[in-house]
Formats: sequence, C-alpha cells, structure tokens
Amino acid sequence: MATSHHTARNTTVQADHHAPPITQLLARFVATHPSRGWSDAVEHEAHRTLLNWLGCAIGAAQHEATAAALAACQVLQPAPQAALLGRRERVDIGSAALINGIASHTFDFDDTHLKTIIHPAGPVAPALLALAELTGASGRALIDALVLGIDVSCRMGNVVYPEHYDRGWHITGSTGTLGAAAACARLLGLDEQRTQMALGIAASQPVGLREQFGSMTKPLHPGAAARAGLMSALMAQHGYTASSRALEAPRGFAQVLSTKFDWREATDDLGQRFEISFNTYKPFACGIVIHPSIDACAQLREQGIRAEQIASIELKVHPLVLELTGKKEPADGLQAKFSVYHGCAVGLLFGRAGEAEFADAIVAREDVVALRRKVVASVDTSVAEESADVTAVLLDGRRVHLFVEHATGSMQRPLTDAALDAKFHALVDPVLGAARADQLISQGRGLAAAADLRGLAALCQP
Repeated sequence: MATSHHTARNTTVQADHHAPPITQLLARFVATHPSRGWSDAVEHEAHRTLLNWLGCAIGAAQHEATAAALAACQVLQPAPQAALLGRRERVDIGSAALINGIASHTFDFDDTHLKTIIHPAGPVAPALLALAELTGASGRALIDALVLGIDVSCRMGNVVYPEHYDRGWHITGSTGTLGAAAACARLLGLDEQRTQMALGIAASQPVGLREQFGSMTKPLHPGAAARAGLMSALMAQHGYTASSRALEAPRGFAQVLSTKFDWREATDDLGQRFEISFNTYKPFACGIVIHPSIDACAQLREQGIRAEQIASIELKVHPLVLELTGKKEPADGLQAKFSVYHGCAVGLLFGRAGEAEFADAIVAREDVVALRRKVVASVDTSVAEESADVTAVLLDGRRVHLFVEHATGSMQRPLTDAALDAKFHALVDPVLGAARADQLISQGRGLAAAADLRGLAALCQP
C-alpha cells in the first residue's frame, strides 16, 4: 500500500489559517477608491515617480540588454500596439511592458521604496503606459492606477519583508506582479470580483531571484512582472478565474514565499496612507545600499581630498552592504553597480556616480582600479543600512573621517524637483535631445490633465 510522503514532513513555520481576506480587501480598495482620493503631496509624488521612471527607461533605450530583449520579442512578430521608449520600434502591449520595464531598471537608477527596497514604478508604470496607449486612457486614469498599483505592491512587500527578501527573492519582481495587475485592473475599470481574480492570477507568477544581481536578468524582473501583471488583468477581464484567497491562504503568496506575514501591513490605514509617499529617487546609478558610501567619498572630494593622496579608504558598513555589493573586482558596468568598492572610487575620483561612471571603460580604467583596491571595507553592526562610516587615510599620515547618516536622495534628504529635472536631462538628452526632454518634463508634470497618453508616448520616441 502506497503511503503519502506528506505525512512525515515537518514545517518550521506555523501556517495562519485565519488570515484576514487580504485579496478581497485590496481588490475592493483598487476597484472602488475615489479618483484622486489623496493629498496634494501624494499627487505630486505620483508625477515625480512617473517622470523619474520615464527618464530611466529612455536613458537605457539603446543598451544591449534592451536590444536583446527586443530581438527576442520580434521573433514573435508582435503587432505594433505600443511605443518603446527611446526607440522607433512599436510592439504589442505585453512586449512593450516587458521591454520598457527592463530598460527602466537596467541602469539601477530607478525609484526605491526604502522600507522594502522595492523599485515601485519598474513593474507598474510600463504595464500601465502600454495599456493606456492602446485603450486611449486619460492621464488622470493612469495616475490613479499608478498610485493604487504601487500601494498594492509595496503593502504586500511590507507584509513579507525582510524574510522574503532574505530568502533570495527579488522583491521588486515578486510583489511587482501584484502591483502591475492591480494597476491594470483599475485602468480597465474591473469590478471588485474581477480585480480579485487579477490579483489571484498574478499571485501565481512571482518573478525574480537575487542570484541574478549583477547580470542582465536583474532588470528582466520588473519587465517580466509588468507583462505578467498586465496579462493577469486582461485574463480576469475576460473571465479567467483564480483563488479568491491567493494572497493570504496557507498555500498562497505570502505564506509560501515568506516566513513572515504581517497582515496589518496590508490593511492598516488603507486609503489614508499611500506608500508612494515614501518613494525616493536615486542620485547614483547603483544599488541603494552603496549610496551612503558614495556620498561620503564625494564629500571627501569636496573637501579637497584627491585620489593621489590616498593610502587607503577605511569603510565601515552594515552587513547587508557587503552581502549585496561586495564585488571587489567587477568585470563590467553591471557588476560594478554591486561593488561598494567601485562606488567609493568613482565618488572620490569624480564626485558623482551617474550611469557614465559605471561604463565598462570606467570600470577597467587604471586609476579607478587602483583606487578601488585601496578601499578596505568591513562589517560594523552598529552602522545602519542607510549609513556609512568612511575614513580616508592619507599618505602623509592624516586621517579624514566622515559619517553619513542618510545619503542624498533618502527620505531625510530627498532630491528636489530641480535635481530630478537635471537627472532626467542627463538620461534623456543623449537619446532624444534637450528640447524633447524639456517637453517631456512639462507634459509629465501636467499628466493628470492629459486627455490621453498617446501624445506622451509619441514624444518618448525618436
């Protein structure tokens, strides 16, 4: 007689069989929350979020990762339904969501919800923009859907972070699928029941492994999440069904993918507190945990310290910094984005760390390599994730110490609108020109008043 292997299996985490109906509650929120049902500050942040995302996507339009993804999609002979940002080609909306999502994360320069390290716009915005272009949706409808979709992905991130992330999931992709599905369901005008189905379908499609950090597959995660979320909403619109408890059930999204599931994070202040309010924008084109170290080294440069004076740079950081960005000898720009050593070197050498400072040629430059090798990084559990303790040891014996508690671009030191505009120009000018970039900034700021998104999509193409 056959016996079940399941009877002997032990589980280290007790399943919660009495979880609140999270899937239903979030679906009702997405389907029924009033248009622009939030403060002026939230509305302003939504426009900043979209504009920052557009700049990142356009900036990487010609990157080899974007080109490779497009070549693969073209094998499928896609219908020309939607624009590719920063390129002349048009593809089907699923491929547009995928490719624009990949492009927006390729430089690792996109927005960050610091509580979870989610890049909120990456999966949600490309799905929405493609769908809005096809359906002729208004700017108001897109902004509404963006705020609500980001709220779903970040709230579900709050539910499972950090255990979900520590397990190895790239949380931007895994929860981003849910956010993209919610946003597209809202844009399509789905009712509560079909929105619930969209979330259920999306819950079976988490994407993203942290093992892929430093490769082209990391930016695949938000792109694939965008496409999966878009398809989930379209399938739900046409009657496809899923579990109505897909997020909270013992064998559902949260309890399968994490050992922590704090349901209050999904429902507390729902409709009053919006997670997009806690979005931040990067001044440096790399992993967020490197930013305090770069900031400190750039400040050393401002004080007159130069690379030729350096004997060593002593760096004390939180354990997560070296876990995520401990590559001492990055081989190319993608790997350098996960090297705190490279970040410190370019911060001191150039006083900045934009995409240009992560070019393959810069990574291999002799003076950069030499300075990188003088960085001595060590773990200090008294240093917070968002901080860095840096001491420049000079050849003449002097020691110059700096402690950065919060880096530029953090919630405590946010980028101004003017700084975001400058970042946008640096990304978009080489692709579309400064005049077009100015037009996009103007249209992006007033997007909620736009009758439809087709004009914006056209401006984003050469």
